[in-house]
Amino acid sequence: MFARLRNWLFDGGGPENLPERVRDAIRRQQERSEILIGWVQLAIVGLVATVYESTTMPVGVVQEDYSFEAEVFAIYGAFCVVRLMLAYRRLLLPWMLYVSVVADIALLMGLIYSFHYKYAQPAVFYLKVPTLLYVFLFIALRALRFEARFVVFTGLVAVAGWIALILYAVSGRGGPANPTDDFVEYMTSNALLVHAEVDKIIAILLTTAVLAVAIARARHLLTRAVSEGAAARDLSRFFDPSVANRIRSAAMSVKAGEGELRDVAILSVDLRGFTRLSTELAPGDVMKVLQDYQGRVCPLIVGNGGSIDKFLGDGILASFGAVAASPTAAADALRAADAVIEAADSWAVDRRAAGLAPLDIGLAVASGRVVFGAVGDGERLEFTVIGDAVNFAAKLEKHNKEEKTRGVTDGATYALAESQGYRPPAVRDRRPGRPVGGVADLVDIVVLALPRTA
Repeated sequence: MFARLRNWLFDGGGPENLPERVRDAIRRQQERSEILIGWVQLAIVGLVATVYESTTMPVGVVQEDYSFEAEVFAIYGAFCVVRLMLAYRRLLLPWMLYVSVVADIALLMGLIYSFHYKYAQPAVFYLKVPTLLYVFLFIALRALRFEARFVVFTGLVAVAGWIALILYAVSGRGGPANPTDDFVEYMTSNALLVHAEVDKIIAILLTTAVLAVAIARARHLLTRAVSEGAAARDLSRFFDPSVANRIRSAAMSVKAGEGELRDVAILSVDLRGFTRLSTELAPGDVMKVLQDYQGRVCPLIVGNGGSIDKFLGDGILASFGAVAASPTAAADALRAADAVIEAADSWAVDRRAAGLAPLDIGLAVASGRVVFGAVGDGERLEFTVIGDAVNFAAKLEKHNKEEKTRGVTDGATYALAESQGYRPPAVRDRRPGRPVGGVADLVDIVVLALPRTA
């Protein structure tokens, strides 16, 4: 039971079981926290030094020649500067953090101790100074690192320091302790009320315990958030960015069977000759060709407002206006098609220059009303578009072989794109009334790209 509590409180939920990328993310957060802690420490020493030096002696009281506090401030200030430099260089080790805690509390307790010299009062005088309140700031400061062990260590060191000051005052070496049970006498004179000092120790311990538990819980949440964030970033690479953003921003969890009607444009792209090539190349080389091809094509599709619906081996199915409704879906799809064709030409030149056989593409654009939503069995979901426009785009893409073209669209989609602001880079070849396999009616074909000339 104790071991489980210790592990929960101090181990942060077993960071050794986390993936290395998650541990790295947590370490980066802690390193940034240490920089913040360093600056706060510098601010504290400046504030305390200013308050201390600005206090004045009562009239008629002669201050003893005692300069301990000035030396403490100078040493601690230099220590904070060194610590901050190490934090920026990511060179702080755990033992250095423990030393830093001891230095913080030593500064505070040394400063409190010096008050009975500064004001020429017995040692019990310093037990009432409000400077002790800074101990809570030092304890809270350790919470910025999200590690309960440093909070607990700071609280225990503070308690040990305060007990040492109490014992010194009780010993009488710093003047008479004047113990009393009268609270009024304690408040109005240099008298020692043991119960009041015990209350202060209890307050420090309770604050430490509450903060430690809070930080342990926060660290578990941080670990979980970092883990899920890293997983989300990795998983989002398997989704189109706009789909990933839709999933993240959904008010409720996505369920299978949910869908919306959309007026969209569909772009279907296929890599010619890749099936044969994949049988001739090593698996690694096959994947490199695909990566090169998709790395050139996909950014152009997304950059023109498209969403990659799926990769079909060497084929790409993209939608425009599906994830989010768009009044220019058809125009965007044709702009993307023009950009893809231009990129394919450039890729062929690059491959030929590298002594490789050039590869070509075939593409088609169609438009219509589809259903956009999540499909799957509840455990494995996929966002996709379903409808006649999707099937029509696939059939048009295959029809390129009949027309001896590289890119086509139908007349209705082309007219819709022009009404949405699309302007072609060149005069298009129109071929009305063409039979397309799998389509009952004749289709007016608009050619987007002819075969490349050698």
